[in-house]
Amino acid sequence: MKKILTIIELFLKGANFYRGIKITFAVLVPLITLNFIGYFQFAPAIVIGAFLNAPGDIPGSLKRKVNAILISISLTMLITAIILLLKPYLLLLVMALAVISFVVSFISIYGFRASLVSFSGLLAMVLAFAIENQTTQEIFIHIGLMGVGGFWYLFVSYLFQKIAPKKEENQLLSDVLLLIGNYLKLRAKLLTKKKKRQELIQRAFVLQTQINEKHETLRETLFTGRKRSGRSHYNEKQVLIFISSVNIFELIEAKHLDYEEIDRIFGNHKKYLKASKKLNTEMGNHLIKVSELLIQNDNLPNRDPLLIALSQAHEAITNFINAVKLPQAREGAIVLRNLFDYQELLLEEIRSIRRVMANVNHASKVSLKRQDAKQFLTLQEYRFNIIIQNLSFSSTIFRHALRFTVAIVLAFVIGTVFNIHNTYWILLTIIVIMRPSYGLTKERSKDRIIGTLIGSIIAIGIVLITPSMIIYGVLAIISLTLAFALIQQNYKSGAAFITINIIFVYALMNPNAFEVIQYRIMDTIIGASIAVAATYLLWPRWETNNLKEVFLNAIHYNKVYLLATKDLYHNKNANQLAYKVARKKVFLAISNLNAAFQRLTQDPKSKQKEFQLIYNLVTLNQTMVSAIASIGSFILNHNTTKPSKEFDAVTLKITDNLQKSSDILEGVIQNHFSNNTIINQAQETLLKTYQKLSYLRDEDIQKGNTKLDTNTLHQLQEAYLIANQLIWLKTLSENLKKATERYHHIFIEAKKE
Repeated sequence: MKKILTIIELFLKGANFYRGIKITFAVLVPLITLNFIGYFQFAPAIVIGAFLNAPGDIPGSLKRKVNAILISISLTMLITAIILLLKPYLLLLVMALAVISFVVSFISIYGFRASLVSFSGLLAMVLAFAIENQTTQEIFIHIGLMGVGGFWYLFVSYLFQKIAPKKEENQLLSDVLLLIGNYLKLRAKLLTKKKKRQELIQRAFVLQTQINEKHETLRETLFTGRKRSGRSHYNEKQVLIFISSVNIFELIEAKHLDYEEIDRIFGNHKKYLKASKKLNTEMGNHLIKVSELLIQNDNLPNRDPLLIALSQAHEAITNFINAVKLPQAREGAIVLRNLFDYQELLLEEIRSIRRVMANVNHASKVSLKRQDAKQFLTLQEYRFNIIIQNLSFSSTIFRHALRFTVAIVLAFVIGTVFNIHNTYWILLTIIVIMRPSYGLTKERSKDRIIGTLIGSIIAIGIVLITPSMIIYGVLAIISLTLAFALIQQNYKSGAAFITINIIFVYALMNPNAFEVIQYRIMDTIIGASIAVAATYLLWPRWETNNLKEVFLNAIHYNKVYLLATKDLYHNKNANQLAYKVARKKVFLAISNLNAAFQRLTQDPKSKQKEFQLIYNLVTLNQTMVSAIASIGSFILNHNTTKPSKEFDAVTLKITDNLQKSSDILEGVIQNHFSNNTIINQAQETLLKTYQKLSYLRDEDIQKGNTKLDTNTLHQLQEAYLIANQLIWLKTLSENLKKATERYHHIFIEAKKE
């Protein structure tokens, strides 16, 4: 019960519910005010204008929000005017419907915010069919009032931003800490859940993508906010929490262990991994609790469980050594020690977040040069050339715009020919659920139909119980707020509340509410069916055939990241910023690869050609990032020795393999030459460095010097980590090259034949 109450509290105090209240306020105030002063006839147009321009109001910089809403206002007014003026001319109307559908949906090439502005335009096109203005004067009055409504919403958005200026940022920080907490707990399971590893790894892909998306939005919001309004104490706190969340994510990525090697080393001694697993779980739970406190403003959770789990993880190293005995236990002990060190670093970042949230004075200082911060921002390009580049069937958005246009025109023609009641509801369903990928369209269709049925059943029950117009009015307002609050968080629930709202609004105007329920369900099913059929049949772009560029991007940034790590090893102070920028870029590239793979898993089974090969390519790229991050994280957090020429030689061999993989995918003739004898000798030298240190340590133990000093421990850890991770990376890069050769043969050469 306590958990349910916590979920409700988090929802009511969160940014999504606040957004629902904001949009409801923007809609209700004109209705109530104009009704009170006797000008209610102007209210619907103003309300439509406010409603249509809400989608572009998403988290991000204030400048981008304002620009998005202003563009949305212009677009919705223009589209509404075109549809209303052409209504008497059926042929011209159909042509306009086709052109608007294609052009406006094509705007999505400019990113997520642009896709929401596009949605506003398409929504305006559909809602224009519900407007019954007759004369040209009435049409232009309606358009003008829509513009008033749009600017009214812009004012409301600005007002609500001033009332709670940090609510969106806090929600984003809360979301990212929640995701990272769940990710930590999932990584804990990977240590011991041998049979479920593939399933867990696929779940990890989803979490990684979601975390990277949140981090990107936070970078834009926090760093552009600092540039615009300067550095405030609260803003400094948010930036510190964000930086700690990025550091935690990198540390987790840096410990993507070779689980087969873990199985080999520990064999029947996996019980000694349980303490590390428990510590990961405790830290994950702690981050989840902290994420809740960003919304609740409650007291920080007790840290004792973390300290106890840390102590137990440390004791497990000694217990393992005592049970297995040195030197046989050394390799496992170093793995446990490296794992423990990484968990200590994680815990230190969690402590940093705790200090910031506890308002410790010295925790509110952060130094980040403006030109440095700019390098971490991924700026969306708005060049006209992007349109030209995407005007081909190789563009996913181009294909989507075409099939969307066909679906809209087909639905309109069917509705007109068969005189279907409220044809615009069919069009609305298509607009809301149709997406470029088949899997997402199918999923949203299912959620839309289920949500509509649930909403209809609830509304029918209430209508049967009471005829009270007051109750209908109250429930219409509540359902409207909840619909806006949930539509992005949980589409099925949002669809249910939208249906409830429509039914009660209709019930207030027409006693026969059952009529609207009947048509609502029928039109939703028709629209969903057309959307799914169009996505499957019309110029489909199955993800299997759409991965080459994503793979090339991931391989390229893996290479850049590895070279940045090599430079970091040579000069930590001079190359730290370049390393972190490379890290950010490769994480985004891998996030895009993971997202593409998730879309692949949603495609029909018959279209998932060579699934295992693609899964292998995804995991190889993902594992390479983690292995490189492991080396980089160790270098950043330890005093290291001077890198050897063998380290440089093996690193360059790995980058050469990565370049070969890129060339294979591009179909470029390869002219890469390397002396394998030298590389093999370099590998042996790296391993001998660790073996030599191990041998010297064995001699010390035989002489009775059982106590291990910190310097020797770090040298052992460094030698073991560098040697093993580099050799592992070399093996991964060779496997990646072989996999890309097979991918090229199956997906690229086969098309030419």
